[in-house]
Amino acid sequence: MSSLMKTGLYKMYLLVFCLLHFGLIAGVQAEDKKPDVPVEWTADGPYLLHQADGTVRMIVVKPNGELLDTLYSSLPDNYTFPVVSSDQQHRFDVTLHPEERPEWKTEQPDKIFVTSDPHGNLDCFISLLQGNRVIDENYHWNFGSNQLVIIGDVFDRGNDAIQIFWLIYQLEWEARQAGGRVDFLLGNHEPMVLMNDLRYTKPKYKQLAEKVGMKYADLLASSTELGKWLITRNTIQVSGGNLFVHAGLSRDFLEQNLEIPFVNKQMSSGLYKNKAQRKEASPMVYFLFGSYGPIWYRGMVKQAEKYHPLASDTLNLILDRYQAERIIVGHTIFEDISTFYGQRVIAVNVDNAENREKGKGRGILIEKDCIYVVGDQGILRKLD
Repeated sequence: MSSLMKTGLYKMYLLVFCLLHFGLIAGVQAEDKKPDVPVEWTADGPYLLHQADGTVRMIVVKPNGELLDTLYSSLPDNYTFPVVSSDQQHRFDVTLHPEERPEWKTEQPDKIFVTSDPHGNLDCFISLLQGNRVIDENYHWNFGSNQLVIIGDVFDRGNDAIQIFWLIYQLEWEARQAGGRVDFLLGNHEPMVLMNDLRYTKPKYKQLAEKVGMKYADLLASSTELGKWLITRNTIQVSGGNLFVHAGLSRDFLEQNLEIPFVNKQMSSGLYKNKAQRKEASPMVYFLFGSYGPIWYRGMVKQAEKYHPLASDTLNLILDRYQAERIIVGHTIFEDISTFYGQRVIAVNVDNAENREKGKGRGILIEKDCIYVVGDQGILRKLD
């Protein structure tokens, strides 16, 4: 066979190989590419946007998926509106009230009910509160002069984040009228969403923002009703000898020698800023929102070196510095309510849906000097 013929056959084989090879790849790519699936809109909101001219824009998704975008010239001070869960199983009314920063330190009441990280699961949140008689069957405050503490992270993962915020907002007001109190503390997912970091956010929220031509974070800006409320929430709260914080307090935090009211205000000042903006605003704000700050640090409950675990003697210094007997945290998820350092640190973040199903711990009840693990039907056991 001549060299010319060999060359021709080689080129033909090469052409066939390329066609088959790239055709196969193209076929795999076409098969792997998933078609865009429309997002099913479920009940959401309302989002109340206070405009510069005094008008109020209300954006709400009704249970049937209909989007209502209404502009009001104004709203009365005691304006009341319904809130409906995404599965339409829960409905309650919310009345507007003035926002103000809660006192960061109070005397311990007879009972403190503590949970954390509801992450958009309203059904689990309500089940826990109703099962422990913190709220009644009509979603009203039922805990008298006692205290409810939610240690951060309402945003992300679930379909009812806004509904949970409105319920806490309403319960806070009702509890105040009864001589009790509700404290929602900022977690790490609040600033994430408020700077429009939506990596853990359900698609329906992103689609809503696109539909109304806004960033999702703008629906909760500091000028909105929920935004004005969120920006006045604390990060660290003390009740009696109990210090509540979302993630934990590090040695680096201790070395800053910070007063708690200062921390709370600094966290509020950085709530709507991104990482670069916080760094530019001040080194302190940048530190507080970082890995060793109170909403991210895991070293109180994790012993792996990468978490920079807290030494026991450093914990003693922190407790002495802030005149606390124990620190109660969320953030890091455990199979059940867990304790560390001889119960001086208590972790209350669990898989809410799974623990509800299995009848395991979902929070704690502090009653005078006793601490109990609670589930959806009340006390399960005394904390070991």
